[in-house]
Amino acid sequence: MDGATAVTPSVPSAERYVDALLDDLRRRLDTTTDLRTILGHAIAAVSADLDLVPGEGPSSTVALLRWAEDVVDAAVLGDSTIVLGTRDGTTERLTDDRLASIAPEQRRAYLSRLAAGAGYDDEHRRLLVGLQNHERDARNTPGGYWIAEADSNAADHAEVRRYRADDVRWAVLATDGAQRGIDHLDRRWADVAAMGDTELTALLDELHRWEAETDPEGKQLPRAKRHDDKTLVTWPPNQL
Repeated sequence: MDGATAVTPSVPSAERYVDALLDDLRRRLDTTTDLRTILGHAIAAVSADLDLVPGEGPSSTVALLRWAEDVVDAAVLGDSTIVLGTRDGTTERLTDDRLASIAPEQRRAYLSRLAAGAGYDDEHRRLLVGLQNHERDARNTPGGYWIAEADSNAADHAEVRRYRADDVRWAVLATDGAQRGIDHLDRRWADVAAMGDTELTALLDELHRWEAETDPEGKQLPRAKRHDDKTLVTWPPNQL
């Protein structure tokens, strides 16, 4: 999960929202209920508990992976990613790229400036504010993008996939901050899946240092801000 705090200062923080949604999902996850249904019920419950208003609350991406006897179910909402390795040696990716389609001209403008070396200057911040306004207007709307916030109907639009359990060898769940860095540095996802906790922590630290020391102005890997939250979860952990 990767949370974003709302503009309105009086609403709960993204951290509080993510913690509450994660706790609720843990309680609801079972072996048979559709993941979209579970996510929708969790969003509704947390929204009610925190008294959230659609369009004005904190939000979060969601990536869910469930192994249940003979099947593996995966679901993503927002721009987190699940990468899976199969028994035949191929790699599959489940992601939700609808956010990237919002306000394409504004998005290209700030990305091209970064690639040209302009860095994170005042003009970058101005362009980003304008893009975020477009994103806010398109949140959880038909033709826009969908994310966990206050509208439980967003869960119906999660990207889902089902696999035979025997066909899945490993999986990595990644927030976009981690996924982009790993892809850019050409790290093998199978290697990431084989890492233990210490190695995963070292990898995340390495990604952060690369951003700070090698690409502090976002020229090599254009991105909205120098550092983004980075989370990696591997399954099955250390059992390859």
